Amino acid sequence: MRPDTAGAGAVLDKAPAAAGRQRTLSRQRAARRRNYLVQGARVLVLVGVLGLWEWFSRAGIIDPFNFSMPSKIWHQIWTWASNGTAQGPLWVQVWATLYEALLGWVLGVFAGVILGIALGRVRFLADVLGPYIKVLNALPRIVLAPIFLIWFGLGPASKVASAVVLVFFPVFFNAFQGAREVDRRLVDGARILGASNRQITYQVVIPSATSWIFTSLHVSFGFALIGAIVGEYIGATKGLGLLVSASQGSFNAAGVYAAMVILAVVALLAEGVLTFLERRLFRWKPTDSGDGR
Repeated sequence: MRPDTAGAGAVLDKAPAAAGRQRTLSRQRAARRRNYLVQGARVLVLVGVLGLWEWFSRAGIIDPFNFSMPSKIWHQIWTWASNGTAQGPLWVQVWATLYEALLGWVLGVFAGVILGIALGRVRFLADVLGPYIKVLNALPRIVLAPIFLIWFGLGPASKVASAVVLVFFPVFFNAFQGAREVDRRLVDGARILGASNRQITYQVVIPSATSWIFTSLHVSFGFALIGAIVGEYIGATKGLGLLVSASQGSFNAAGVYAAMVILAVVALLAEGVLTFLERRLFRWKPTDSGDGR
């Protein structure tokens, strides 16, 4: 081959690679622009809602006694943070609720995953226990909170129990469905290679169901917070639910909203941690391009 022909071939080989890199950079820039646009729109929506709320309250369009206003809510949070609450320092109330929710979430997730995988793998257990689980799932589980209060008292145990029953069922059903949806070809291939039932469960079924289980974790932690808050609202010595109850009893609408804001911040932080862990564990999953297709 002549030298000029070889040089032309090298240039032609580099052209598609350069075009591919350019397309990748263009997609990354477009994704960043869209992310900035979404974040900016979110901020504008929040500012707009809070601004209208403040204006409606000050103008008397809505009753500030019942609906309060953002400035009073912020003042209430600042007062609690700097001077403490009637029940003690604010961080103690936040930690009490977070501790109850976390412990209930861990116990509920553990029980839901174990029982869901077991019933998904062993049909006999599913046939025997399935009707009972359906009956328990049909019960309004929030009404169990007063029963737990009678059983376990005003301490954290009754709130943890409320959180467990709310967390268990969404995790259980996702784990059960994930165990049932495992690709049969993977199971058959593992059996051909001589894997035992235990090896199939640990090395095939559980990894395949992990994506299902993580989907339920996002929702279930919110349920854990609800269980802890409801239990504290009914009867407790500390916690954000107690702040809500005390504020309601004194007709302090700003206090009720302030406790809700603090709870929302805790829930968002927990959601961020779960999302980070999910992305670390599931790097192999394709990400959404965000192009709407």
